[in-house]
Amino acid sequence: MKNVNTTMGAFEWTLLLILSVLWGGSFFFVGVAVKALPPFTLVVLRVGLAAVALNLIMRAMGLRMPREGRIWRAFFGMGLLNNVIPFCLIVWGQTHIASGLASIFNATTPLFTVIVAHFLTKDEKFSGGRLGGILVGFAGVAVIIGLDSLHSLGTNTLAQFAVLGAALSYAFAGVFGRRFGRMGVAPMVTATGQVTASTILLAPLALVVDKPWTLAMPDLPVWLAVIGLALVSTALAYIIYFRILATAGATNLLLVTFLIPVSAIILGALFLGEQLALKDFAGMGLICLGLAAIDGRMLGFVRRKVAGKKAVVTTH
Repeated sequence: MKNVNTTMGAFEWTLLLILSVLWGGSFFFVGVAVKALPPFTLVVLRVGLAAVALNLIMRAMGLRMPREGRIWRAFFGMGLLNNVIPFCLIVWGQTHIASGLASIFNATTPLFTVIVAHFLTKDEKFSGGRLGGILVGFAGVAVIIGLDSLHSLGTNTLAQFAVLGAALSYAFAGVFGRRFGRMGVAPMVTATGQVTASTILLAPLALVVDKPWTLAMPDLPVWLAVIGLALVSTALAYIIYFRILATAGATNLLLVTFLIPVSAIILGALFLGEQLALKDFAGMGLICLGLAAIDGRMLGFVRRKVAGKKAVVTTH
């Protein structure tokens, strides 16, 4: 079995940055669509349209979905861990706590991933440098979101645990998803299978809770936001997600959680005219420092330089 690379190359870092932009843009799409559509209906449209698009693309490429039961069981397991459980927990949690506080809890995903990957994998073991980098990155996210979000910390405890449970589910999903590489399932096929399985699991929930047939027909801007959410922030994003997972592992992949707030505020500044505050730059600096520490090459370079200087002093 091929091990993953705990140190990412330029290609993986580029894909991670692209993924953060795709998922950072999802906040804009959701902000438009959620005004007219209830949460579970929006989630089903998101994964359902993505599933249709990916299945059509696969057919055009001459690819076929696997028929083995073990692979489809894995698709449903991944859909449950990566979509159904976290989406439902976050949707419920955000009805009781502020979105900023929820974002901070969501940014604990890499912390959970380090722990889960340490115990459930052989090649993503815990290290002091990696943990330190994750803590610095988490601090950067907290700085960007702002201390005001912490005012409600300690209230609505069950809702806070719900969002933390979503972060833990994402961590398990990252480790669980590594099995598709061992099964020989390509990232495109894995992305298609996951959103297809998620649609099958979530559709009954939306029908029971939201009763979408009773809703008014959304306007064109809402449909455009839903299409962007499905095709850009879900279909394309998950192709990249499983490509990174196959080569760089769960811990590196879920560092995207730190980059999403950065992408969101940069997109807001570029396209919505939002002003960047000092805390945004400070937070981005901390996130970059944390990512550099997690990557390990900068720390290794410093250690080699220090060791070299000690060797020179010793010879004299």
